[in-house]
Amino acid sequence: MNDRCVLHGAVAPVRFHHLRPLAAACAVALFAIASAAPAAAQESASPQQTTPTATSTSPVVGKTAADDKSQSDKKKPKAPVTDLSRVVVTGISGSIESSMKTKEDANDIVEAISAEDIGKLPDVSIADSLARVPGLATQRADGQANAISIRGLSPDFAGTTLNGREQATVGENRGVEYDQYPAELINGVTIYKTPDASLVGQGLSGTVDLHTINPLDLSRRTLVFNLRGAHNSNGSLNPGTGTGTSGHRASISYVDQFLDHTLGVAVGFAMVDQPIQEKQYQAWWWSADNGSAGIDQNWGGPHTPGMPDNVISQEGMQLRAQSQTQKRNGLMAVLEWAPNDVYYSKLDMYYSTFSKRKYTNGAQWSSSPYDHVGYDNVQTSPGQPLPIVTSGTILGVAPILQNEYTKEHDKLYSIGWNNKLYVGDWTLMADLSSSSARVKLHDAYLFSGLADGAFTSIDFNTPSGFGYPDFRPGVDLGDPGTMVFTDPGSPWSNPPGYGYDGREEFDRQDDTIHALRLQVSHPVGWIFSNVDVGVAWSDRTKTKHADVFFAYLNGNGSTADTYQSHFSAPIDPSLLRGTTSLGYGGIPGIVNYNVLGALYGNQFYLVQKNGQGDWSRNYTVEEKVPLGYVKFNIDTHLGDVPLRGNVGVQFVHTNQSSQALQTNGNALVGKITGGASYNNVLPSLNLVAEIGHRQYLRFGLAKTMARGRIDDEKVATSAGVSQITTGPGAGQILWSGSGGNPQLRPYVAVGTDLSWEKYFGNASYVAVAAFHKNLLNYIYNKTVLDYDFSNYTNDTPTLIPTSNKGSFTTPENGTGGKMDGLELSGAIEGGLLTSALQGFGAQANFSLTHSSIPLSSISSVPGGPKTLPGLSRKVANLALFYERYGFSIRVAERYRSSFTGEAVALFDQLGYTQIQANRQTDLQLGYAFSEGRWKGLSLLLQVNNLTNSSDSTVQVSTLPNNVPLTRPLEYDTWGRTVLFGINYKL
Repeated sequence: MNDRCVLHGAVAPVRFHHLRPLAAACAVALFAIASAAPAAAQESASPQQTTPTATSTSPVVGKTAADDKSQSDKKKPKAPVTDLSRVVVTGISGSIESSMKTKEDANDIVEAISAEDIGKLPDVSIADSLARVPGLATQRADGQANAISIRGLSPDFAGTTLNGREQATVGENRGVEYDQYPAELINGVTIYKTPDASLVGQGLSGTVDLHTINPLDLSRRTLVFNLRGAHNSNGSLNPGTGTGTSGHRASISYVDQFLDHTLGVAVGFAMVDQPIQEKQYQAWWWSADNGSAGIDQNWGGPHTPGMPDNVISQEGMQLRAQSQTQKRNGLMAVLEWAPNDVYYSKLDMYYSTFSKRKYTNGAQWSSSPYDHVGYDNVQTSPGQPLPIVTSGTILGVAPILQNEYTKEHDKLYSIGWNNKLYVGDWTLMADLSSSSARVKLHDAYLFSGLADGAFTSIDFNTPSGFGYPDFRPGVDLGDPGTMVFTDPGSPWSNPPGYGYDGREEFDRQDDTIHALRLQVSHPVGWIFSNVDVGVAWSDRTKTKHADVFFAYLNGNGSTADTYQSHFSAPIDPSLLRGTTSLGYGGIPGIVNYNVLGALYGNQFYLVQKNGQGDWSRNYTVEEKVPLGYVKFNIDTHLGDVPLRGNVGVQFVHTNQSSQALQTNGNALVGKITGGASYNNVLPSLNLVAEIGHRQYLRFGLAKTMARGRIDDEKVATSAGVSQITTGPGAGQILWSGSGGNPQLRPYVAVGTDLSWEKYFGNASYVAVAAFHKNLLNYIYNKTVLDYDFSNYTNDTPTLIPTSNKGSFTTPENGTGGKMDGLELSGAIEGGLLTSALQGFGAQANFSLTHSSIPLSSISSVPGGPKTLPGLSRKVANLALFYERYGFSIRVAERYRSSFTGEAVALFDQLGYTQIQANRQTDLQLGYAFSEGRWKGLSLLLQVNNLTNSSDSTVQVSTLPNNVPLTRPLEYDTWGRTVLFGINYKL
């Protein structure tokens, strides 16, 4: 049973809960370091037993009494009344202390994040906070931390839950976009790195559980306001679009208790209105045009006049300025009721809307030999394997301006109702939940170029490494008298041009998850404290619908027989918005106009052009997943060593099905269905040995699974014919296609984890962890080169295929790979070292991960990855802070080494892009008034991306003579974001 003691402090009595220590089956000696904590270190309570449930609790203020009921307690539990004497420590050190206690108390290997105070996480977003956790790395989208990779595996491998429940997503896959969840409404996060039999919705790499607050955890009414202004340093790149450089974020949270602290209510609202200004530069591709290494002698391409032999040059490039506004409103509500010692109930709801408006205006052109350009005054710099062209003049260029408008509106909704019934030694739990995500996307763009298919010259000076270029076109791209609406595509293609003057697309997507979970718990004997037996059921349905329209200028045709590729019309002066600045790339400005105004005006007409590839994006995937689990919680000793943990098994049945549109060529003829069902048995073991005072050795062994991307399970396919223009087989007309696989099986892995942890002081610890995963079943994109396309219709009568055989790419199951990793982490309070450092502190972690995948079609391509795609070998974080006398300062830097991803190269070659290493530094300054009339008020200054770090990629491919080539490909910057505001707590 639970023993309780009370330690009286200066503020209020503090209760520490002692569960019987648990004892271990594994003894490994790791580093005899930190065996004796400094004398100034304070004693800590013995750890509590932490079990994942469908209603996870806040790591800041601990568990409610309802969750504290030990199943090994033979007596009838006392009434679940909140402990009103808890001391809640806030601030940076308080956040570290609370997170550290969650990690120490857990029966599994976990990491944790805690808010500094209610409605006040220490970072701008949840994703930024997660990126600082050992073994986790962030992926940026639009300059913002968005997706999370755990232990080197892609975001699709991670499970994400909100209060213990799986969440619907706005993307086509399973990876959660964390910027959908306001940081102000999330009170903490627990990351499970080892599986647990009772953890539903877990991922292969780990599981991220977001927590909202439990109102009964607080002892009094609390009201918190947050208000911050934001400014972006990149300036307003696209005037007239309403996307400036300033924004704001605000939130309000209210927590209260009623009916003698048996009824708790929490309500929170958060809004964000933030600008994003992005400067983009991208080389389309690098190759050698002339000479023994060039396109002309190896692929039979045209000779490029003025280009020296055996030098490497760009085959095309683009500069784009993107301005975006993001507006998000989030609402959180929790109702918690513990009326007596028999019944406990919690109802929680989360709702958010996220609107994005994006304006992208850019200039681009081809410098490929196939577009018959020439060069003059070419200068080179030394490079490998050949000299690099860095300056000169490109002749015969057809510049293309693409002006684009994108609007996206997302809605997320999640509701859950958890109930517990305590009958003698039995605990019965029922949890009912529903989660949904809806996305509406509208995208439109128009082309403009020189009238009558005219050409110009461009002087260029490009860096040999990363950075922005200097381009000087021979015409004014910002002059609406020079640039006109037209199809500026290549006149050398067959048929010439792009075949349309603009494009519009409407996407709709719905994702819903309905779930039910039942669990019964009861004390047992021997080495076990209790057993949990449960069943769960979920039904997930994701539906995608896409409609595509081509825009044609009035007077132009819309069919192959009537379309005129260089038909043009002037831009209506009433639509002009001034010029878009591309000065960072040498171009003073380009034409900027109202895209929708032009598209829906009197100059264009729209024709629905859903082709086979577009129809294939209309599909439904449904997954019905009943599962059952049994978990024994271990509570024993092995000799004098206390040991705790759990052992269990989860049985998962999956019934997946897909429905899609059936086409005959581009013609829609009906619907097609497919699917599969399969079973997985997933055993798991977690052991925690307390080998010394606040010193633990943890061991985990488990089999886990993760289903593939949802869009990979679709039954839809698409195919077409095209003419090979380069390399061996040039001139042949062949079939190619791709599609989903409704019979796809999940990834399956067996993982082993070992961790040593030593805790001392209030917020100090050191930990070393090692892990190994064997991927028994791996999903990869398999390309069959002799696929039979006899059942497909050729929609391009001018191209007669050489054969009915061709290449077809689809997701397939194969043998897996393996992954090994080492994680080092720790935190230190300066006051433990010397009184002169009182208030100072540091957090640091480093992860080293290695993986390999079997040689297959994906890794046998020259330049292809030999490790899991998306894997960063090194991930590191460092945070230094000072917090005393109301002042606080925190400087944090995170680092992620390069990783490889697949890319489609010029001429439809299969290639790979290497995402370069990224280092981001953030600064936080604050002051909190602790007394007087301003008590409860705090000021906060944050600078996100302090050093304006870029996102950059590298082309990894081969030259036409098969010599390996690595060159910079993309370079994007978002500037730094400065936020200043107040937090007020009543």
